[in-house]
Amino acid sequence: MRVYFTEDDGAGAGVSQGISAAMQEAAERCSVLEGLDASRCEVSVSVVPPEEIRELNRDYRGIDRVTDVLSFPQYESPGAILEAQRRTGDEPVALGDVVICRERAEEQAEEFGHPVERELLYLFVHSVLHLLGYDHMEPEEKSVMRVREEEIMKYLGVER
Repeated sequence: MRVYFTEDDGAGAGVSQGISAAMQEAAERCSVLEGLDASRCEVSVSVVPPEEIRELNRDYRGIDRVTDVLSFPQYESPGAILEAQRRTGDEPVALGDVVICRERAEEQAEEFGHPVERELLYLFVHSVLHLLGYDHMEPEEKSVMRVREEEIMKYLGVER
């Protein structure tokens, strides 16, 4: 799995080398659990200031407020990703984009009483699952997604 971090122009890179390595490991685990060839998947991550994520949230979701993370998937399901992997041969398949607001992650970490690094990692896992077709609009979907999130966090050794 290739995880690309884009530089922003105000919030700082946003994640340490340790967190970026954990994010890569998390993305690989998520992909493998969905039956994908993780070595042929890639995800881009941007850490942005509140104003930027608010604008994206407004423009793409019609919600004019700051949020913690946004996901922009390229495919609707792991099956569609598998098909793309078959079509592209050895070329990597871009699963989509993850946009994290570090300031919001810091606020949430304080609210929940855990380190900001844990919150950043959780938000990333949550977002990668969205890229893989998970959702939480319905109670059953939310339950399935939460179980997978907890499974990945436990795998990483970062439990509640």
